[in-house]
Amino acid sequence: MAASRDASNPLAGLKDIQAAGSRLPPVHLWNPPFCGDIDMRIARDGTWYYMNSPIGRKPLYTLFSSVLRKDGEKYFLVTPVEKCGISVEDAPFTAIRMEVTGEGRSQEITFETNCDDVVTVNAEHPLRFADEEGTGGLKPYVLVRANLEALVVRSLFYDLVACGVEEDGWFGVWSSGTFFPMKRASEIGLME
Repeated sequence: MAASRDASNPLAGLKDIQAAGSRLPPVHLWNPPFCGDIDMRIARDGTWYYMNSPIGRKPLYTLFSSVLRKDGEKYFLVTPVEKCGISVEDAPFTAIRMEVTGEGRSQEITFETNCDDVVTVNAEHPLRFADEEGTGGLKPYVLVRANLEALVVRSLFYDLVACGVEEDGWFGVWSSGTFFPMKRASEIGLME
């Protein structure tokens, strides 16, 4: 099948992946040749662009997201026969919905991304909080899969903070039995 592909179309393998019906192909197992960078980017707000035009069809950018891979600091769309570089302004996904079940240490926090991934925060899918340049604030991220994170949208961050507790001098949240610290409690005025 690969021999009959038109090498001038670096995304030709996507149709085969979609036809296979698998939500997440094994991109980590594929090592095709690098075909160069394409004019595709994911903006900070999670909008996908091709040649500076937004990709408005969710099934299309969701398909692209299923073959997204991060190697080092670079992002690629990978099929069994080609690998194309794309640019990502912040994180490749945005967490747009959040559900909290349970309480205390048994609380579970689940996010849904703009590309329909559903992730429960746990040791394999941790939350991390990065300093936001120029504001002194924090930006929360959740690991979706294999080096690919989702930026938690600001409105959900407020909901996340509402679930927070102080633990051993840190303010943070519990999910799936793991504590995810945001900031030292003393830095936000919770302790002297």
